[in-house]
Amino acid sequence: MTDVVLVDAVLVVVLLVAAACGWWLLADLRTVPRGLAYADRSTSVSVVVPARDEEATLPALLESLRGLGLREVVVVDDGSRDATAAVARAGGATVLPGTPPPPGWTGKAWACHLGAGAPSGELLLFLDADTVLGPDALAGLLALHEVRGGLVSVQPFHRVERPYEQLSAYFNVMSLLASGAFARRPATRPMAFGPCLLTTRADYDRAGGHEAVRGEILDDVQLAAAYDRAGLPVRCAVGGDSIRMRSYPGGLRQLADGWTKNFASGASAAAPGPTLGAGLWVSAHHAVAVGAALALVEAVTGWGASLTWGDPALWAVAWVGFAAQLGWILRRVGSFRWWTWALFPVCLLAFDVIFARSAALTLVRRSVRWRGREVDLRSSEGVG
Repeated sequence: MTDVVLVDAVLVVVLLVAAACGWWLLADLRTVPRGLAYADRSTSVSVVVPARDEEATLPALLESLRGLGLREVVVVDDGSRDATAAVARAGGATVLPGTPPPPGWTGKAWACHLGAGAPSGELLLFLDADTVLGPDALAGLLALHEVRGGLVSVQPFHRVERPYEQLSAYFNVMSLLASGAFARRPATRPMAFGPCLLTTRADYDRAGGHEAVRGEILDDVQLAAAYDRAGLPVRCAVGGDSIRMRSYPGGLRQLADGWTKNFASGASAAAPGPTLGAGLWVSAHHAVAVGAALALVEAVTGWGASLTWGDPALWAVAWVGFAAQLGWILRRVGSFRWWTWALFPVCLLAFDVIFARSAALTLVRRSVRWRGREVDLRSSEGVG
């Protein structure tokens, strides 16, 4: 009996520490400010959109930019095989035909580099083609930038529509946790999120721009490091109602390929402290899922007593607690349905499978495919 009580006590402590890591790493989960008046300085803000096969997503973004009065929008057509260029012109954007990336450049970094040299604005706003800005988004971005300058980076609110898209839940959360950008004590290694970046042209040039990260698969993360090396701050936020995106509308294969490309490499680029905290947090979710499942099997069938550890009531309480915490986070980062947190082992299993695939391709094959290109991970000379 004493051993059982001791095991339960240890489990409680470990689970409480893991949950506390989640709260600690998201204690400063700031959102783009809303409801701010926007002074008419739109002519000083130039938008750069790197786009490859984005004919389906560009119209919504360009419509939202027109609503903000932005007059200088440059879409860099990164070798699209669809009607991206025509859609961009119809939406009022200036289209810059992208040339093939030179050796040592990834496709997106080269497209951003070309785009940054075309417009005349004092401020550069880099946006992924699948983002959409609300009426007060630009005012909120400028307010964040005015606090410290440097680079403002926003992880947009994730629009989740079809059932398979719910499987992105843990990837979204782990990206925020491991970034360390929202911790009570921010990580010493800055991070950035690529879908939305705002900077002055002067700071962009001082940090070396995308030329400084030309061969990096995770150009956003390395761009943050370049700003840090230049002595410039990096400030992150989540999009809330102001900035939204729908990442993988093309099906389950697109979702798996997208997270496969990003996640294992991203985990290795994060600071050790936040990575350890995020790993403990997600490990606790695994422990709760397995512990509760074994307790349920034993209660229903009487089988598996030798495999079961912990009181069933402990696992039931832990399930409710971790599901509630996950639900609170998911409501801040996307339109995820209730079952993604109430039945969290479903999304956790998807996370495990895709992460294992990502790790295998990253560490063994050393290459992945994304948008019809082979991304070489063996050196900085891939094409992404």
